[in-house]
Amino acid sequence: MQKNLKSERSRPNRTISLPFEQDSYNGIVEDAFQFRLFVDEMVAKAPELFPPEIFEGYQMKDRRFSSKLLITVRRIKIGNHSYTIHPSFVMPCMTAMTDDAEPVLFLRKFDIPFRALARVFGKDHMHWQRTERSPGRNSIVGTTVRDSENLPEHIGADEKHSSVRGDKCYIATTVAEECVLGVSVANNAGEESLEEAYGVFGEEARDVDPEYSPKTATTDGWKATRKALLNIFPMITLILCFLHVLIGIRNRARKKFGDVFQEVSSKLRNCYEARSKASFSQRVRRLCEWARRTSVPSVIYEKIEKMHKNLASFSVAYDFPGAFRTSNMLDRMMRKMDRHLFNTQYFHGSLFSAELSIRGWALVQNFAPSNPVTQKKYDDGFQSPAERLNKFRYHENWLQNLLISASLGGYHNPPPNPL
Repeated sequence: MQKNLKSERSRPNRTISLPFEQDSYNGIVEDAFQFRLFVDEMVAKAPELFPPEIFEGYQMKDRRFSSKLLITVRRIKIGNHSYTIHPSFVMPCMTAMTDDAEPVLFLRKFDIPFRALARVFGKDHMHWQRTERSPGRNSIVGTTVRDSENLPEHIGADEKHSSVRGDKCYIATTVAEECVLGVSVANNAGEESLEEAYGVFGEEARDVDPEYSPKTATTDGWKATRKALLNIFPMITLILCFLHVLIGIRNRARKKFGDVFQEVSSKLRNCYEARSKASFSQRVRRLCEWARRTSVPSVIYEKIEKMHKNLASFSVAYDFPGAFRTSNMLDRMMRKMDRHLFNTQYFHGSLFSAELSIRGWALVQNFAPSNPVTQKKYDDGFQSPAERLNKFRYHENWLQNLLISASLGGYHNPPPNPL
C-alpha cells in the first residue's frame, strides 16, 4: 500500500495550479503575452507554487484543450521539463468545475452519503467518491503547511482502529494546530508497520524542511507507537497523555466504584493543575501514597501506580511550553474520523484506495470552513484550520485555496524523475 504511494511520489507532479479568474481566463490564455504577464506576477507573489528553477526562466510550450469542459490550458517549459498551468476554478484532470464540486466536498465534511449527493447534484456516486479521493494524492503536510516556519514543534500521534474488507487495519494519525498532518493505513499495530505509516508524515514534513524534527510527541502508552516515532525522529521527546490515565480508570471503575472514582478524579485533576514540574511530581507521589494507604480497588490503584512509575514521561511536558499534556486535540480529530469511518462502513476496496480515501478526508477537514462559532472564537478573518495555521489564503473559495496549495502536488522539493 505504502509502496504504491511511494511509486506515485517518485513521479513528480508537474501541474501548477494558479488563481485565474474564470471571467477573464479565456482572454488571458489565448494571448501569450498576457498569459506570461500573469505567470510572472504569480511568480513574484507566490514563488512557492512553482519549481525553484522558475527563476532561471521558462518558455511557452503548447496548449491543451478539454472538449469536456471547453477549457484550454497552457504548458510551459522550465529547464528540461514541461509543466501544466492549471486554473484553480477547474478540478484536477478536468473532471468538473470547482464551483460545482465545492458544495459536494463541503457536505462530505459532514459525511453525507455519496448516493444522496449524486441525487441532488447529479453525476453518479462513484464520480463524487473519486472527487473526494483525488486530493489524497497530494502531500498532506506540504499542502497544508505552506511555510517551513509553520511546521509544528509539538504533535499528537495515535492509531485509529478500522478495517479493510473485514481485515483489521490501523490508521496512524498525526495532528497539530487543529490540522490533520498525517494519516496512513497500517496492516498491523507492530513497530515496523507503524514506523512505515508514521514515516509518511516524516517524509512529507522533511520535504518542507529537510532538517525538521518535532520537539515533542504526545501519545498513549503503546510501545510500538513510541518506538516508531523515535526511529523516525531520534531527537524527539515523547510525552505520555495524562488524560489516558483518567480514561483508563473511568472505563473500569466509574459504575462499580462510583464514589471512589469521583474522589480519585478530583485528586487527578489536582495533579494536572500543578503549575510546575516539581509540584506535579509531588502531587502524583502523594496520590500514589494515598491510594496505597486507603486500599482503593485494584483496578484504580494499578493505573495510579503505573502513572507513578512512568512519572518522568508525564512531567517532561513541563520542560516544553506549548507541548500537549493530553491528547484532547487529537481526540477531537479522531472522533470526526470515527464518525466518517462508521458512516462509510469502513473501507471496502484495496489498501491503496483506503489510503487515498482517508488522505482526501484529511485535506477536506483542514481546508473546509470551520463552524461559524469556531471562526468567531478566533476572530482572525480566517475560515479554516489551514488558513489559521498559515495566516493567509490564496483564494476566498476554500476548495480553490486547497487546489492552489496543492500546486506541484504540495511538494516543496519534488523528487527527480525515476530512472
